Order: sequence, then structure tokens, then C-alpha cells
Amino acid sequence: MTGRYLLRTFGCQMNEDDSERIAGLLETEGYAATADPEQAEVVVLNTCAVRENADNRLYGSLGHLKPLKERNPRLRIVVAGCLAQKDQGLIQRRAPWVDVVVGTHALAGLLDLLGASERDGVQMDVREHTEVFPSALPAHRESSWHAWVSVSVGCDNRCTFCIVPLVRGPQRSRAMDDILAEVQGLAARGVVEVSLLGQNVNTYGRDLTVPGSSRRPLFADLLRAVNDVEGIRRIRFTSPHPHDFTEDVVEAMAECGHVCEHIHFPLQSGSDRVLKEMKRSYRSARYLGWLDRIRRTIPDIAVTTDIIVGFPGETEADFAETLRVTEAARFDAAFTFQYSPRPGTAAAGFSDQISKQVVQERFDRLVALQERISLDKNRALVGRLAEVLVEGEGTKRRLAARTRTNKLVHVDGARKPGTFADAFITGAHPHFLDGEIVGERAEAPVSV
Repeated sequence: MTGRYLLRTFGCQMNEDDSERIAGLLETEGYAATADPEQAEVVVLNTCAVRENADNRLYGSLGHLKPLKERNPRLRIVVAGCLAQKDQGLIQRRAPWVDVVVGTHALAGLLDLLGASERDGVQMDVREHTEVFPSALPAHRESSWHAWVSVSVGCDNRCTFCIVPLVRGPQRSRAMDDILAEVQGLAARGVVEVSLLGQNVNTYGRDLTVPGSSRRPLFADLLRAVNDVEGIRRIRFTSPHPHDFTEDVVEAMAECGHVCEHIHFPLQSGSDRVLKEMKRSYRSARYLGWLDRIRRTIPDIAVTTDIIVGFPGETEADFAETLRVTEAARFDAAFTFQYSPRPGTAAAGFSDQISKQVVQERFDRLVALQERISLDKNRALVGRLAEVLVEGEGTKRRLAARTRTNKLVHVDGARKPGTFADAFITGAHPHFLDGEIVGERAEAPVSV
């Protein structure tokens, strides 16, 4: 099998990491990437199942591909990822021109499925367990200086709004030696920043034991080990659960010079009653207490969050609590979502769904509040010097760069992606900063 492939990714960082493995598999077989579906012999749609619009995007894309398939019957259309795992039968009924449906646990068999589809027709593999950890597969890295590194797959929590345990399965951690070997190999190839990935990344190691010991490796141990890899200058991780953000993890972040001063700390709701219905294992006072403890230990840390608006049964009083906690928490940024029921989750069966009009009005209020807070936080950085890592072209012929605290900075000048520089912050907006590069960076100090 040779030719060209087109790969489109929907969803989270875990999907992006999987797509790098899909691309790696195809390229080992001789395929080359293309952005033109007319030139592709294989089209892969790697899907997400977390939000309802993911379904709409998939079937919209499949609809556009149908005429191509009619003109070129040899075109192989593949649906991979979380929707493939969840809706394998529905995909075949709604889009019978799809050739391969491959779930989250079966990526290693993609090439075999493609070959079998040419001989025998439609192929489907949505097994319930991962036999080959995705990180063991070859990868086509999109960046020469940054890499996703998967440390675990699956999740053992049972949040009533979340479909991840259904499509990704229970948590399975990767051996620390394997993770370190991958990070060392990346550093040897010039990667300077790694992002450690897990559905609940800070419970890494709970399902492992240290060889020759009864002790379980902990996420704090992993952070310290990756911090010691020569050549890696920035370490990020996502996504943690607040309940599992233990003292040892905070201490490791404070002590490890390459671990960036940024955490994603999902709130989901400020209402204790709603949090209970969500089966989140904390309440608002405890959440704010954890956040205060982290900020005392790492004073310059930036905090981002997830918030769901319109969870079933959410009253105006409940939503007022979300606004109160958002104001108290002073997040640097928030990913705000309008609740959408996902078949297979417990909350999808709750009877007290909220009308779209009410959800939209609350959502708009929350976004306005958070944008005001984000702007205030960013204005406090104007006039300061920040170490930035150049990412590439941004908007209006400016470069996009990022601080250690994960803030986007638009800067003037010409710099190669993957290089470090000092930037003087000249302006602030809710979602980004303006800056001017004032020098090159040889070292990596803690900064903005």
C-alpha cells in the first residue's frame, strides 16, 4: 500500500497524540501526507465524542467525502477515535461508504484493517482493551521542538457528564522506563518541550508497581525523572483532577526547574449541589482551599479551568455559585462549555435538562466575567520581561510565542520556531499578550 493520506483530527490533545501515531503508521507503509482530499488514497477522520458538535462535524465531513468515494471506489475512508469506539454500528448505518471503523484500543491494527478492506469490504475493530500502548507505535511529530508524551490511557472516575471511561476504558499507566526512554529520544532529536498526557494524568502509576518493590510510582516521581532529562527545558502536563493534585505533586512542581508554572485545574461547577450530581469528589470550598495551597507554594502559577454551564437541574442559584467561585478563583483563562447530553453517560438520562435559551444566557454571562478577569490578570504583566518559546507564525505577520505560564504572546521579529527569547510585554488582551523580543535566551529561568 502506497499513496497519499489525509488526516483530520477532532477533539483533545489525546486525539492529537493518537493522530501522530496514525500518521506514523501510514508513513511507515509508504504513504505521504496531503491536504487535498482529491489526491488522497486514504482519508482518516480521528474523532472526539465529548461534545455533541463532534458528531455533527464527523457526519458533515463524511457527507463531503461521499461524492469522492463514488468517483473513486478505491478511496479508503477510515473513522477512528472515540466516536468510532462509541458509535461503530451507527456510523455504518449513517455512512455505509466508510471502509474502516477503528476504535481507541485498536490503532495498532490500522494497516491490517486497510488491507483487509480492499480485499473483503468493510472492516471494524472496536475491542474493549488496549493490547499495544499507543506510544509504542511509530509517530509523525507535527513539531520539531514540542512533543506530546502519553503516560496513561483511560480513566477510573465516573463523572456523570463524561464519556471518556466508556470510550477509553479504565486507567492504564505506562512503565516509567518507557516514558523516560521516549523523552530522552525526543531530547536527542532537538525537542525542548514535552507535554505529559493522561485522561487523569496525576493518578499516573496507581496501577503499577516499582520493579523489585511493593511501592507504586507516583506522578511526582515521574515529574522529577523527566525534569532530569538533559535537553528538555519545559515540561507541561494535562489533564489533572483537582482531588488528585496531592502535596507531593505541588512540591515537585515547585522544585523542578523545567516544570512550567501552569496548571489546568477543572472546576466544572461552583455549585456544591451540582458537583454532587456530577459525582465530582470535592465541593467549592475544598476546591478553593486546594487552589490557595498551590498558589502559596508556587506564587506565580497560572491557573486555567473547565466549566460546564447548564448541567441538568442547574438553577439560577446554582449558576450564581459558579459565578461566585469563578470570581474568587481568579482563573487566568477558562474553557467554558454548554452542557450537551452524551449517550452512554448517566447525566444523559437525567430528566431536568435545561433549555438552550437559558443555557446560552448563562454562558454569555460567565464568558463576560472570565474575560474581564483574564484581562485584569494579563494587564498585570505589562511592563514585565518574559521568557518565551517561539511557536511560529501568528496573526498580522507577527510571531506566536508562549510563556512558561502558557500565555500566548504576539511578538514582532524573525525567529525560528523552537527558539527561546526574552520578550518585553507591551500590551494585554483577554486571550493573549503583545510583546517585543529583546534578546536571545541560552538558559531557562522561571519567568512570566
